[in-house]
Amino acid sequence: MLTILDLFSGAGGLSLGFHAAGYKTVAAVEVAPDACATYRAAFPDVEMLEKDIKTIDFTKYSGDVDVVIGGPPCQPFSTGGKRMGAKDLRDMLPEFVRVVLQVRPKAFLMENVAGLAGARHAPYLREVFQPLFNLYDIEGPRLVNAADYGVPQKRKRILMTGIRKGEGGEFCLPDAGEHVPVSEVVGPNAIGTPNRSKVVYAKTPDLRPSPYDGQMFNGGGRPLNMNAPAHTILASCGGNKTPFIDIGTHVPGYHQHLMKGGKPRVGDLPDARRLTPEECAAIQTFPADHPFQGARSSIYTQVGNAVPPKLAHVAAVAMAEALGC
Repeated sequence: MLTILDLFSGAGGLSLGFHAAGYKTVAAVEVAPDACATYRAAFPDVEMLEKDIKTIDFTKYSGDVDVVIGGPPCQPFSTGGKRMGAKDLRDMLPEFVRVVLQVRPKAFLMENVAGLAGARHAPYLREVFQPLFNLYDIEGPRLVNAADYGVPQKRKRILMTGIRKGEGGEFCLPDAGEHVPVSEVVGPNAIGTPNRSKVVYAKTPDLRPSPYDGQMFNGGGRPLNMNAPAHTILASCGGNKTPFIDIGTHVPGYHQHLMKGGKPRVGDLPDARRLTPEECAAIQTFPADHPFQGARSSIYTQVGNAVPPKLAHVAAVAMAEALGC
């Protein structure tokens, strides 16, 4: 059985996927109290290190860990933030590399936002990982879309993987599969306690060719196209940034009205409701019984920060195959 060390574990999305592929977690590291509580509830037998990763000496895990996995904080590189990169105090890429150097696992896998592979941050990414190139055969940054692997959500992320020289073969993900529509996991009736945040017409709509893109309503939460994967579930969900279900199917007609030069409407969109934390978790492919802890706002954040377990499982299987296990 392959073993993992889960860094920046959050609510346990990566661990869930790797466990489903037959791995065992030796320890997990996380600093957010509610996420730690969720992880402990989900994996009571795993050592949870609830502390700043910078304060931990990981050399004691050398020889006990086959694969180091983790999704360092993405805010320094996300297009939704200031993209300060290395100047952002939340940048933990050097810590991920430090842990790999201390543990010397057979392999590693890091997940992060697609912006890290862009022209602005790619040179920094390569600079940080430079100490590992003599020890590992590194692939990436590889752009993946979770929707290609059974997740009912368009979620583009990058994977950086490394196989210790002489330990195995190439990390190969399977070919993209058919996309799963979000209607497979959510519908008109709310799962859990309904989200009471209203859907309000925007005073100055930002139009796109599709009624499910752009911003026709206040906040960042867009309507779901029930026949396609959802847009990315973000950590900022909870209020008017939460995606919503257009139960009354008013959105396409309103979009046509605006595209023809009609004036923006005022008030609330009728027959619409925003996603609950449970529904966001389902779109992320968490099991229905995953024991999230904390207030609703915290659960939205934990869900949005997570790696979809189904994507993690695909990566875990590919890693095991690369290691010949």
